[in-house]
Amino acid sequence: MGRIRNSIELAKASWEVLKKDKELVVLPVISVVASLIVAATFMGPLLVTGSLDTEGQMGPLSYVVLFLMYVALAYVTIFFNAALVSAAHERLGSGDPTLGSALAGARSRAGKILPWAIVSATVSIILRAIEERAGFIGQIVAGIAGMAWSVVTFLVLPIIVIEGIGVGDAVKKSGNLFRQTWGENVAAQVGFSLIGFFAAIPAIAVVVLGVMAGGAVLGVSIAAAVLWMILVAVVLAALSGIFQTALYHYAVDGQVPAGYFPSDALSAAFAPKRGGGITGGFAGS
Repeated sequence: MGRIRNSIELAKASWEVLKKDKELVVLPVISVVASLIVAATFMGPLLVTGSLDTEGQMGPLSYVVLFLMYVALAYVTIFFNAALVSAAHERLGSGDPTLGSALAGARSRAGKILPWAIVSATVSIILRAIEERAGFIGQIVAGIAGMAWSVVTFLVLPIIVIEGIGVGDAVKKSGNLFRQTWGENVAAQVGFSLIGFFAAIPAIAVVVLGVMAGGAVLGVSIAAAVLWMILVAVVLAALSGIFQTALYHYAVDGQVPAGYFPSDALSAAFAPKRGGGITGGFAGS
């Protein structure tokens, strides 16, 4: 429970940062809209030309197009996450970020973001293939591997954005920071997931009430629930980016960003477990 409380405190501190720059919530919104446009751009021609038949069978060209779509979607998502990290870095350094400065920060790392998007898309495709083709065991393996990848590469994007180094070096550095200081404590990521889960409860309750009422009320309740979930997802994405950046600063500098984050909670997020933490190696958004 202590780790969960720490995560809640860190989320609250991230919220204080976000309140200073409310316009940063726009970045996840733009990311979603841009992703929808990218998906439509790639899928539209496949559907119109019949490259996807009624049984969902695809030829080699279709697989190539879908891979490129995965990369494009990963690039869009990572680009706007990079803008958020850039803005958070500026704010935590006592600056006053704007949407313009955030996007400029992401553009300055565009060449570094593309290789990371390719790596991320490739890993996602491999994990999905394992999950779909290896049955229940495959789902377990993909789940464990996905969690390991997520934890080991958690600081890759802040490293790329702030330090401007390449993907290979960023992955190595993120992995080293994990092994050296984080141990097996992943309460931060779990905590944000729990916050998202609890935030979804009101939406579920509204839909249930709508089903009970029926008629036009059901439609209104579904629309309200969808809007609420979109809002929750957007805010959590912004908070996660801010927290990720603060965690990077603490891991690299050994100092808590002043004025926002409680030092005891942030230290706990990085506290290594007695006895050496996690050992061994995971292959490695």
